[in-house]
Amino acid sequence: MIEVTLLGTGSPMVDANRAGPSTLVRAGEQIFLVDCGRGVLQRAAAVGVGAAGLSALLLTHLHSDHITDLGDVITTRWVTTFVRTPLPIIGPPGTAAVVAATLEALAPDISYRIAHHADITEPPAIEVHEYTEGSVWDSLGASEATGSGQAGVQIRVAPTDHRPVEPTIGFRIEYGGASVVLAGDSVPCESLDALAAGAGALVHTVIRKDLIAQVPQQRLKDILDYHSSVEEAAGTATRAGVGTLILTHYVPPLAPGQEDDWRALAASVFPRQIELGDDLHRVEVHPGVCGSTR
Repeated sequence: MIEVTLLGTGSPMVDANRAGPSTLVRAGEQIFLVDCGRGVLQRAAAVGVGAAGLSALLLTHLHSDHITDLGDVITTRWVTTFVRTPLPIIGPPGTAAVVAATLEALAPDISYRIAHHADITEPPAIEVHEYTEGSVWDSLGASEATGSGQAGVQIRVAPTDHRPVEPTIGFRIEYGGASVVLAGDSVPCESLDALAAGAGALVHTVIRKDLIAQVPQQRLKDILDYHSSVEEAAGTATRAGVGTLILTHYVPPLAPGQEDDWRALAASVFPRQIELGDDLHRVEVHPGVCGSTR
């Protein structure tokens, strides 16, 4: 079984009730953080997960709202890990440069902590790996990033389409016969269809194009051409034949009482299980069977 928790279901717009884009995936004993929007570690703490417990950070792309708390994840992992355990960060090309710049911005803080704590003798241990497609966590359970045993977990990536943001990638995580695909921001594309084919669940960011089209500000309307609508995400799920569609990254924010409206739009295209909700919404993905818990 794989457990998916929507840590942050928000977007670039600051929302008092929704953290920034981030999803937690538990696969056996491994815990993967997919993107790290604002407030991610606070949300993770609410489900008993700390930065020290992460197996890897997976980044779908480098848009600011998806990496807002990268520095917090790096620093908190560093100061709460008492045995040297490098953090694998897996993302598209450009990830290494962003991580390097983040570490440079953290340089004063890093120097303060090394000077103050006798048991902190080196900067944060980070291992960055950049991919656009293929296996990133091998089928034998050994991480390509670390070489350590990660029994039964397989992860592969494929390109998505969020142009002019590129490259962008989606992740497919498989464990014990269950599978989850995390699309990140993308419009429908053949490579995402192929990645999601037959998956137990698809986690997809969505916008309400019908509502965004009505706003007067062109800057907000600009998002229409590089995000999937609810119906388009549902279309991807239908073409791929997935078991459950999990919606997140709601634009405009999903307000209380509107859940049925959003679900109905998805259901008009996708006939199977549809999940959406507040931060910390959890979905269990079983081999052939999917069920939600709250």
